[in-house]
Amino acid sequence: MPDASAPAARYPGAERITYEHNRLRVPDIPIVPFIEGDGTGPDIWRASVRVLDAAVTAAYGMRRRISWLEVLAGEKAMAAVGSLLPEETVTAIRDHRVAIKGPLTTPVGGGFRSLNVTLRQQMDLYACVRPVRHFRGVPSVVHRPGDLNLIIFRENVEDIYTGIEWSADSAEAADLRRFLDERFHIRLRPDAGIGIKPISRFGTRRLVRMAIEYALGHGRPSVTLVHKGNIMKYTEGAFRDWGYELATTEFRDRVVTWDEVQREHGGRVPDGRLLIQDSIADIMFQHLLLRPKEHSVLATPNLNGDYLSDAAAAVVGGIGMAPGANIGDGYAVFEATHGTAPKYAGQDKVNPGSVILSGVMMLEHLGWKEAADAVVSALEDTIAAGRVTYDLARGNDAAEVVPTSRFADQVIARLRA
Repeated sequence: MPDASAPAARYPGAERITYEHNRLRVPDIPIVPFIEGDGTGPDIWRASVRVLDAAVTAAYGMRRRISWLEVLAGEKAMAAVGSLLPEETVTAIRDHRVAIKGPLTTPVGGGFRSLNVTLRQQMDLYACVRPVRHFRGVPSVVHRPGDLNLIIFRENVEDIYTGIEWSADSAEAADLRRFLDERFHIRLRPDAGIGIKPISRFGTRRLVRMAIEYALGHGRPSVTLVHKGNIMKYTEGAFRDWGYELATTEFRDRVVTWDEVQREHGGRVPDGRLLIQDSIADIMFQHLLLRPKEHSVLATPNLNGDYLSDAAAAVVGGIGMAPGANIGDGYAVFEATHGTAPKYAGQDKVNPGSVILSGVMMLEHLGWKEAADAVVSALEDTIAAGRVTYDLARGNDAAEVVPTSRFADQVIARLRA
């Protein structure tokens, strides 16, 4: 596999991204590791990288370029070096600070643990960031999909994603059942598997801080803390309480809570203040469909964010157009949010939108907003023109189905124009 310790790059003069004084330092030709992914990953990566390169050229000419460095994970890594996630890959991503990846295989039930989760845990990528918005021309089952425009900040390394669990027939589960019975008089069925759901003040505060900083920096009107605190009072209820605590201490002069709006401001958010509110998780599902304009940025524990981000994507047409990022302090990995769809592998058929838009998030993260905006505009115009991949043609009888590569060609043509 590529030597992760050497800056082997496509372009002379390429440099690593560095992190200084809590900020990325991005050279004009940064080295960016990529994992093309399993299943349909190679097809959508080949299309996406051409779009991203064309956007950078369109925005900056030859002054800026991305020097791509392939690193291996998943099936390709197993075939090459006998490991699903080689240490060299993690080292390369850590050394270069920013990376992008296609979908990787994750088994259900037994087998190896999710590579995505492993990467997040090893690099402490504690925020899963999922922007969800509608693109003109994408079919949707709701009447006004454009009303939904959210950024979801989902805690990424605690809650159920710690993976602390034991099977029902294990000695560890038997010991825990016995301990709970003897120490706390909690009796579980003898065939119960056991999992542990940790949510910490530290993890909550840093996630909510990132969500609030994003909202303030991007002119968003509100941050909603989503939880199931009516039932799980000391985990999800604590997430809510710690979120309010963080907001009203670190950002006191820039935020206002919902209670304060009602009690002190006659039900109106004061000008220049960011509204901090909260919602029970199941109510938020309804709001995604019925009242999406009431929410702008969501901050959620892990499991709630997992459900809500996919549900929100369904409202605007599906996860094929849903980008994502895993972000920590000084590190970020951008990724497709859908699966590998192995039955379509090598057929040049599937929609590359999720990886392309994840690349848009990456460009924004690098501070290359002009290139990011150019991709969004060209992508939206391409979809609206009606020559799209098969999934985007569903429900649109006037659409013409084109291969993945030709779809990318159309986006690139609009970038160049």
